[in-house]
Amino acid sequence: MVQSLFGWTKPVASRHDAGVSLTLCLAAMIATPASLEAAGVSAVAVGDREITVSFDDDVSQASAFMLAGPDRIALDIEGADPGTFAQVGGVVAGVRQGRFNEITTRIVFDLASPAVIRNGRFSADGRTLTLGLYPVAPESFSTAVQSGRKTYVPPEAHRAAPPRSRYSVTIPLGEPTKGLPRPKIYGVAGKPLVVIDAGHGGHDPGAISPVSGKREKDIALSIALKVRDQLIASGRVRVAMTREDDRFLVLRERSAIARALKADLFISVHADSAPADSASGATIYTLSETASDREAHLLAQRENKVDVINGVNLGGENREIASILVDLAQRETMNSAAGFATLLKRESTGLVPFRADYHRMADLAVLKSPDMSSILFEAGYLTNSADVERISSSDGQTKIASGIRKAVEIHFARRLASR
Repeated sequence: MVQSLFGWTKPVASRHDAGVSLTLCLAAMIATPASLEAAGVSAVAVGDREITVSFDDDVSQASAFMLAGPDRIALDIEGADPGTFAQVGGVVAGVRQGRFNEITTRIVFDLASPAVIRNGRFSADGRTLTLGLYPVAPESFSTAVQSGRKTYVPPEAHRAAPPRSRYSVTIPLGEPTKGLPRPKIYGVAGKPLVVIDAGHGGHDPGAISPVSGKREKDIALSIALKVRDQLIASGRVRVAMTREDDRFLVLRERSAIARALKADLFISVHADSAPADSASGATIYTLSETASDREAHLLAQRENKVDVINGVNLGGENREIASILVDLAQRETMNSAAGFATLLKRESTGLVPFRADYHRMADLAVLKSPDMSSILFEAGYLTNSADVERISSSDGQTKIASGIRKAVEIHFARRLASR
């Protein structure tokens, strides 16, 4: 069986090379399911010199380790369910969390600059874990990455027994499937094809709102579905989606799916986060070999890292792609994407609030299609309460979809007229 590294940095069987059987833990068959016994992460606070994680009940243990490329800290909490966050700051640029396995929650701290964990300890009641956070030089961080995992155990009187499932069932799956997923194409043959990509998904929640706990993957999918429905109703284009449910896709697969379908336009939908809650409004990213500013560069690192786990690139990145992108022949595609970004801003005015510098350029993996116009649309910031309310509401999502639909219709009408 071929092993791949993806997700929350854990080696798991590749879904392209899955075995012929699968063991499923059936917690529902137990009188008290493991998920109901687990404590919840009630808060995560990041200061200049420490990280504090709070729980609403006893947990079994925790362990932390450092990861490079990009720099981040992973914290595994055994016997805990994912929860919400209180604040982010200091050297930590962002925080993500999700279920690593049946009994473990993983919290990932994305670092703005190298830092390591020291002097971790649980409180006397076992309900709080405090980790010392120390900025270090890059070479010291590399040493910490090699040092491996450090484990922290609550006081014995407040240590939860690891939740376990006593039942399993083996289900034959048949031969593994090969190749990329082939999504359904909606619309009449012969029309231009637009592929809508809902960012993140599956074990990758994307950004998580410290305001409401809402997850980027859910909001992105909901917006993408509304865009799909409005484009289908218009009857002017064909539409496909990279995912229509909560599943994980490697970044390079997303654009590869669109290229395999010979898409004319690729739109990736996201909802970002920022260190400060003052950042708000939508942003449109198009491809550039050099990020337009530092913030765009940080975004590229956050999004691209989904494919880079422990230094292993799962996206199949090819050096030839980079050379193609700087070739003169690629300028037409990049200019087309930039033109669509301007059009999208114009048609969405009055429907969607944008940042003043709404059009930015970044070296994002999902935009690296050498022959397909591609944009990444950040609907708003999950760290801003007004943005969260807007982009998670049905009315706000419908307005976003309307702006995208209008821009798509005019984009292809102009292209037809030019021919």
